[in-house]
Amino acid sequence: MIILSAFEFRPTALAKKDVLNKVRKHREQSVAGTAVSRASGCIFLAALAAFTTALIFLGLTLVRPAPAGAATSGSDPVLAEIGKHKITQQEVDAKIKMQLYDARKNALDEMVDDYLLRQAAKREKLSVTDYVTREVNDKATADINDATAKKFYDENKDKIPALKSAGSYDKIKDRLIAALRQRDAQQLHEQLMARLRKEADAKILLVPPRVSVDLSAGHPTLGPDDAQVKVIEFGDFQCPFCKRSEDAVKAIRQKYGNRVQLVYMDFPLSFHPDAMPAANAARCAQAQGKFWQYHDALFADQSKLAPKDLKATAKSLGLDTAKFDACFDKDQYSQSIQQDLEEGHKLNVSGTPTFFIDGRELVGAQPTESFVSIIDQELAKKSEPGKKTASVQ
Repeated sequence: MIILSAFEFRPTALAKKDVLNKVRKHREQSVAGTAVSRASGCIFLAALAAFTTALIFLGLTLVRPAPAGAATSGSDPVLAEIGKHKITQQEVDAKIKMQLYDARKNALDEMVDDYLLRQAAKREKLSVTDYVTREVNDKATADINDATAKKFYDENKDKIPALKSAGSYDKIKDRLIAALRQRDAQQLHEQLMARLRKEADAKILLVPPRVSVDLSAGHPTLGPDDAQVKVIEFGDFQCPFCKRSEDAVKAIRQKYGNRVQLVYMDFPLSFHPDAMPAANAARCAQAQGKFWQYHDALFADQSKLAPKDLKATAKSLGLDTAKFDACFDKDQYSQSIQQDLEEGHKLNVSGTPTFFIDGRELVGAQPTESFVSIIDQELAKKSEPGKKTASVQ
């Protein structure tokens, strides 16, 4: 389905001389999207502001690149001092491992794609611009015309708000054709690069950072313990982005079945007042063997997270209400939930939802394709033992 933002594109066809600039812009947008995706979740903004204020009052000293003789800890330079407390470069790097990986991966992808395009264009005796125009822009222009755009409009005018509010097809025709062509050009470019990588047997050996999540306390799971891939979610029942991610989570369960195990961990954010009671209620439902039914009910209607609503949900699911109410009223699982929060903090989880797919971090309400990409890589890796790779240091 076309994305809504596509209707903001200017209604001009991709000019031949602009093709590579469009391709590079798409790459830049992808890089920016990586950063934006980390914000597509419920984030500790209030805590961040408080932390910044606290640093000011504590007398934080930021250290410039150390001159000869500056304070270091072996080969680990000290980057900041707060009184007698020191923060070293290794500590900082450990906190931003994922960002370092993203930067390296995006740069590596650009270098690989540029090389493959140059080689493909050379074989065809074309400039890179002409080659990409032929393989991407011309095909997108040919595929999308007035008839295909009108068909798309008729099939989606009641589903996509931007189409519904635009009025008649004639009013939006030019913008719609341009948006559809740009959508197709993006898809054709991705398909082209995938084909060139496959033909050239290109291998990306950069390994994403992984973490080990402590699951010793026991958590709700879907799927067998011996599943090939483990997907761990740190979630918050009041977080709208967690609700949005549910469709993707259900899609991967349906796609992979018993090859994937889903593990749920609680990460109720302090600025969501109903999140902690909801987490406790879900644990009480787990004690009666109905965590996932309760989990689904909470996300189905996030307006019903008040204590009376949580108890009503338990009753509607056929739970023993006396046992549930007693469990809920005494916050029986508050300590276990706090342990999940502490584990999340150790892993630098800063918002919800945050997923770890075999230890690889995925932040925010991501589309199904983002999960599929990582899961497929993990499944493929397990079938190729001994492959040499480069890790993020």
